[in-house]
Amino acid sequence: MVLKIWNLLRKKGGNVVTIKGEKCYIRTFQEKDARSLSGLVSRNKYFWSVYEPLQKPEYYTVDAQYKKIQESLYLMESKREFTFGIFEHGTNNLIGHIALYAVKRLPYSSAFVGYAMDEIYVGKGIVTEAVNMVVRFAFDQIGLHRVEAYVSTQNNPSMRVLEKAGFQQEGLLRRLLYINGRWVDHYMYARLEDE
Repeated sequence: MVLKIWNLLRKKGGNVVTIKGEKCYIRTFQEKDARSLSGLVSRNKYFWSVYEPLQKPEYYTVDAQYKKIQESLYLMESKREFTFGIFEHGTNNLIGHIALYAVKRLPYSSAFVGYAMDEIYVGKGIVTEAVNMVVRFAFDQIGLHRVEAYVSTQNNPSMRVLEKAGFQQEGLLRRLLYINGRWVDHYMYARLEDE
């Protein structure tokens, strides 16, 4: 089903990819999503700041999110990044975001996945479903061999998401990211196309 959607969009020159699941659907962001995205990142800034940096106040504005969406659309045209909103099944309610980014072609044929979920939707299996949809898209539509993810060694919920989605922990990256005043260790997780 996804293959037909993706091929149709490429033929028409469109820039929207939608993938439907049982608990949610994901859709590449459009400029009209800037207000919803601004609301999502604003509502969750302190919840998310446990594992990622707090941003400057202007980051949470509609204008900043509009510019981020424009950048993601540009990167999608060259198949270097695909940034999706996670939407509640049967609604237009934006409840998270997920991206396939840093897409590399051979000899690597890989990309990273990163995601964040609205605090009130955590623990319902929605992110796991979204990760699985993005990974299938990466393998089946983009033709990648490997999808990787970094996760803080303290982020047990995210580790469970990745493990439920078939990722395996491959190693420790010491002091990888500078988050809110300190260097934080992260695990490297990966899933291969034949797993």
